[in-house]
Amino acid sequence: MKCFIAFIFGAMHSSVLGGAGGALALPLPSPQPHLFAAAQAQKQPRSHAEERLFKHLFTGYNRWSRPVPNTSDVVIVKFGLSIAQLIDVDEKNQMMTTNVWLKQEWSDYKLRWNPADFDNVTSIRVPSEMIWIPDIVLYNNADGEFAVTHMTKAHLFSNGKVKWVPPAIYKSSCSIDVTFFPFDQQNCKMKFGSWTYDKAKIDLENMEHHVDLKDYWESGEWAIINAIGTYNSKKYDCCTEIYPDITFFFVIRRLPLFYTINLIIPCLLISCLTVLVFYLPSDCGEKITLCISVLLSLTVFLLLITEIIPSTSLVIPLIGEYLLFTMIFVTLSIIITVFVLNVHHRSPSTHTMPRWVRGFFLGFIPRWLFMKRPPVLPPAEGAAGQYDPPGTRLSTSRCWLETDVDDKWEEEEEEEEEEEEEKAYPGRVPPAGSHAQGTQCRYGCGRQAGKASGGPAPRVPPKEEEAGSDRGLLLSPSILKALEGVQYIADHLRAEDADFSVSGRPPGLGG
Repeated sequence: MKCFIAFIFGAMHSSVLGGAGGALALPLPSPQPHLFAAAQAQKQPRSHAEERLFKHLFTGYNRWSRPVPNTSDVVIVKFGLSIAQLIDVDEKNQMMTTNVWLKQEWSDYKLRWNPADFDNVTSIRVPSEMIWIPDIVLYNNADGEFAVTHMTKAHLFSNGKVKWVPPAIYKSSCSIDVTFFPFDQQNCKMKFGSWTYDKAKIDLENMEHHVDLKDYWESGEWAIINAIGTYNSKKYDCCTEIYPDITFFFVIRRLPLFYTINLIIPCLLISCLTVLVFYLPSDCGEKITLCISVLLSLTVFLLLITEIIPSTSLVIPLIGEYLLFTMIFVTLSIIITVFVLNVHHRSPSTHTMPRWVRGFFLGFIPRWLFMKRPPVLPPAEGAAGQYDPPGTRLSTSRCWLETDVDDKWEEEEEEEEEEEEEKAYPGRVPPAGSHAQGTQCRYGCGRQAGKASGGPAPRVPPKEEEAGSDRGLLLSPSILKALEGVQYIADHLRAEDADFSVSGRPPGLGG
């Protein structure tokens, strides 16, 4: 039904127009071609213009040929370096690890276009694998890739200029001088140049005379003092051509705060402990222990420095020499301490002082130090004869066998003997000094025996004393040998008493 109505309506409309006459039926104007193209260009998005430009540039483009119209022309490559981070400086392997951006610019005549033909597109970014790029590598690479591994996009301009800034992480070889470690300053370099093209094909031009440090991230161990770039050209032994390069020199200084606190100050403090070894008393028994502890501590610090510094014999750090000589001095102090302890524990009863020791310490050294020998003091009353000299032989007489007894008991015994003699022989006068001699002999020798034994002496009746006086010289050899041993022990105890009386320490207390 709807189709039929539409057919009737169309027929009526055509009849009306036909009835109006041919003069009223005017022909419609046809559209012009250039106006249609302009309208389509205005409606076309910018992405389509870049697509057309991309097809226009790379149709028939060869990325392996140099971008020069003549083979004799030279491609000028502007090269610059921007450092982002100084990652590490390996002193042992002598490498410097850096994160850098390689800034490169050159002109490619095959990549030019008129911006008006492509909707005023003045620049475009294309993959670097599709265009010609210079084969610039790091000559002094120590580990890893020599060339750029991350191929970023290149920035093309309408005048044919190509700008490419790829990032890279390089491990460059660097000669490390650790003489003044940790206050050292290193000079490292990074040498860039073309690997295959000589100076007649590619020439380098320094973009900036200094390394760009605008995006540099400060390191916690090293500080960059200066970084400059220089242009060089060199003829190598392998080839006859001359190859250009641009070398960047980095002057870096170590921040010594960490090593000062954790290495230098402990070494100095431990070294000062060596002096305290000679201040310790010889009786404390810790002199050798302190010396060995200091020696082991210095050995540990020397091992730490050995792990940091490079394993080379060309340069030895001063701190290593300091620790080495300190260890030598500590070893000498151990030897001297052993000698001092050996001499300290000697006594007149066990050793005899050599004549050269007396002459050296009492004759030569005082004269060299301008010291005078003190005057000899007179002996005090009662001091003479208090101690017998070492080596005195033991007497077997009755006087030595007598021991120290109570004074009152001795006097009573003497008085009883005198009374009995007077009753038996009235009018007899005892010989002068006999009583005094007996008392002196008993008291003197008895005290010596008491001191030798260290306790009270046993009581000896007078009759036994008289009997012993007759057979004193008839003692057996075994008894004489035993008496000599007792005499030696007594001499040793007296010598110790003399030593402790000088030092002010009571005998019997250990050091």
